[in-house]
Amino acid sequence: VRGVKTMMDRERELQLIARLKAHDGEAFDEIYAAFHARLFSFLARLAQRRDVAEDLAEETWLRLVTHAPGLRDDSRLGPWLFTVARNLHASYCRSRMLDFEATAVLHLWPVPPAEPSPFDTASGTELQRRVDAAVATLPGAYREALLLVAIDGLTPQEAAVMCGVKPETMRQRISRARAMLAKRLEGSAAAAAVPLMKEVLP
Repeated sequence: VRGVKTMMDRERELQLIARLKAHDGEAFDEIYAAFHARLFSFLARLAQRRDVAEDLAEETWLRLVTHAPGLRDDSRLGPWLFTVARNLHASYCRSRMLDFEATAVLHLWPVPPAEPSPFDTASGTELQRRVDAAVATLPGAYREALLLVAIDGLTPQEAAVMCGVKPETMRQRISRARAMLAKRLEGSAAAAAVPLMKEVLP
């Protein structure tokens, strides 16, 4: 078990869902504490603007409160939250006529997740900057796949559901993203971070 699923055990997650549906404010606080750091990290790297990430994260949490009564008893909180966040980002891009494939810039803000992945641990300040810059240049679909699986810890199957593609398509995107990232980092010390991502990628 890894990534999003390691933030809390399944029994605890189911208890929190039941309490949330019963309008227990403390349950929301616990869920927020467990998921917010990774959720914001994902949005910051995806949107590449901290202010946009903050707004989208806030809206994601508002959606959870609004839709809590309708959650399935066996919902997975991580995939649910990341799906909402991804869809809100897509809506943000559409509303401003932004091209998701062309939103890359030369820097991403390194927002540390609650539980660093091997990818995050391997990258020091300078290496992180170089890797982030390289990730930012990837085409949108590949950047998203890498963020969801390598950094945010979703399984390829969960990421595929979120993105509306087949698991095999998602695995191909991850493989292609890793290859493109290695090419962009070729010859630099940051290239050492790419093989370490195999620890969190299938």
